[in-house]
Amino acid sequence: MRTVYSGLVDESFIGQTVTLFGWAHRRRDHGGVIFIDLRDREGITQLTFDPEHSDGDAFKIAET
Repeated sequence: MRTVYSGLVDESFIGQTVTLFGWAHRRRDHGGVIFIDLRDREGITQLTFDPEHSDGDAFKIAET
């Protein structure tokens, strides 16, 4: 289940694992690093996928 709404994520969550639900508002590929803006009713959280730091299939999924 959702931990917090996207628009409410701030620096107090640093070091914690959060679960977000929403839809991909925008996707940008900047030379191998992929940014996805995850939107829900409260706002937007930017997700970053770097092939050197993404675990499992996360980067491959972000590519599609």
